[in-house]
Amino acid sequence: MSEEQRDYGGQVRQDVGASRDAYSASRDMIVHLHSASIVAGDVSIGRRIWGNVPARNLGFTGRDALLMKIRDQLMAGNRTVVQALHGMGGVGKTQLAVEYAHRFAADYNLIWWVIAEKVELIGEQFAALSEEMGSAQPGAGLAAMRRAVLTGLRERDRWLLVFDNASSPRDLADWLPGGNGHVLITSRTRDWSEIAIPVEINVLARTESVEILQRRVAGLHEVDADLVAEALGDLPLAVAQAAAYMAATGISAVEYTNLLADRASEILDQGRPLSYMTSLSAAIQLMIDQLRVDEPAAAELAELCAFLAPEPIPVEWFTEASSLLPGPLAEIVDDPVRWRRVLAQVGSNSLARVDFNGIQMHRLTQAIVRDHILADLVDVLYERVCAILAACAPGDPQAPYSWPSWRRLLPHLLALDPKETSNADLREIACDAAWYLVWRGDAGGGYDLAGSLHQRWQDRFGRDHPDTLRAAATLAASLRGMGRYEQARRLDEDILIRRRRVLGEDHPNTLQSTNSLAADLYMIGDLAAAQGLDKDTFDRSRRILGEDHQDTLASASNLAADLRALGDVVAARGLDEDTFERSRRVLGEDHPDTLRSASNLAADLRALGDVVAARGLDEDTFDRSRRVLGEDHPDTIACANALAADLQAPGTSTEEG
Repeated sequence: MSEEQRDYGGQVRQDVGASRDAYSASRDMIVHLHSASIVAGDVSIGRRIWGNVPARNLGFTGRDALLMKIRDQLMAGNRTVVQALHGMGGVGKTQLAVEYAHRFAADYNLIWWVIAEKVELIGEQFAALSEEMGSAQPGAGLAAMRRAVLTGLRERDRWLLVFDNASSPRDLADWLPGGNGHVLITSRTRDWSEIAIPVEINVLARTESVEILQRRVAGLHEVDADLVAEALGDLPLAVAQAAAYMAATGISAVEYTNLLADRASEILDQGRPLSYMTSLSAAIQLMIDQLRVDEPAAAELAELCAFLAPEPIPVEWFTEASSLLPGPLAEIVDDPVRWRRVLAQVGSNSLARVDFNGIQMHRLTQAIVRDHILADLVDVLYERVCAILAACAPGDPQAPYSWPSWRRLLPHLLALDPKETSNADLREIACDAAWYLVWRGDAGGGYDLAGSLHQRWQDRFGRDHPDTLRAAATLAASLRGMGRYEQARRLDEDILIRRRRVLGEDHPNTLQSTNSLAADLYMIGDLAAAQGLDKDTFDRSRRILGEDHQDTLASASNLAADLRALGDVVAARGLDEDTFERSRRVLGEDHPDTLRSASNLAADLRALGDVVAARGLDEDTFDRSRRVLGEDHPDTIACANALAADLQAPGTSTEEG
């Protein structure tokens, strides 16, 4: 990567004042029955039937609103209502169904729990139900038992069937009865809309996570519970495991979260609660292992996603960077049908949520998947993901049209810790991301990112390396945006000295540094020095870059600001008028540099007494800034202040227009 790459140093100054193991038990282990006394008012059934429902989790907390939503939907009609509770492993689907069955048991005469993970075992469980109902002759075949159960349920009411951990709608289609009853399905699969009402089960609310941790871990303060819940992403199984482990070992919240960061797979294999069949770590490992067998390309995709952030990942990143993908995945991604099938498999295994927003994987799933990648492949996959992200750069961070793409990319960039990457393109993008934050109005965020990059690259590459200097320039711009002008000046002076020595006086990045230093000098009140630098930079930029180059236009605006501040408003107006017209033609009406140029020209007009013209220009600029930059952007606020000054100026009536 060469130093010629743009580092956006030329800013325009504005005149401003629960997963389960594979089930293989025998029928006697599957079905455990007991009968209750006769239920008043239901002589057709004679006794209450209750089969195979797991014991109630006495530590169940929260989810009341979700339970009532499920209940209301089941009670909405007098015909069979089928609801499919779907979500990622460990999110508490089975626990919700168990709690529903126990909480509303008095409203049903028959509740039967069917372990549906292995479709070949459903028939045996229906046979046991048939015998309990007395609806089939002893020794009848499974098909006859199934028909007898379905017929018997259609003739009854007040019954509930639960199909737990079902794999697909196709597996259950022949087992769903009609009649006046209710069916709950739990599944990692999302696609149930043809036979059921899908109900997505998400993670716990933070208050619920904190309540569980505090109730089960004696003496745990709310702040510490919140710290643990944040690290766990509020995943119910993980919260339950953490509570059990912390209570048993006496480990502090800080130590637990540190272990989670370093050894997630190991720590999440500890403390499995009795209400879950397996630990979170084991469940996720089972999913990824099965995916490697069923569809290696989907497993590769999941592994790549594990290095990114727990935020939606645009699927087009993989199609745009298809040449950078590993073997099986690279062969598939260019075929839309096969590619979408791979995405569906990742989603159906609940390793990630796949929808129109992209692919989203829970942070704990990511950590466990990463931990189970072979050691010699971790660095290879990390650098591959860095290359994929670098290939999807959103473009000019100054341009508002690119900001939505930068907003999507930023969390994933940070997850990759770009200060450590060996990918030069990603290091450049990391600096651009810091510039995006500055231009977007978040100078503090830009300072944090640029500061971490600068410190690390200074140690890795030295003070004169292009990436170190680029990060330093972004850091100085952040300081300027935060009002720390003297610190910005000292840093920009050092950058300018180094760039002049390494690159020469006329290099574009050297000119950007002189522009930035002049901006610092202007803000601390050394106007003469600022004008001298800006004049020299403007002349060099016109000669080297051309009259219409964006950096030349920035230099022109800054020189005009110097002239206005020094009292030569007529000269400033002439330069600002030319710059404004060029900016509109080259950059467009709504570009931030064009809007700043318009504000500067309005300031000239106001200073020269042409308040009506200034007001018209400021009104247009204010409207555009609100639309393009947002109500709270510093430039929008500056426009509002300028318009207020127009309205208060002598000779202007607030009733005009």
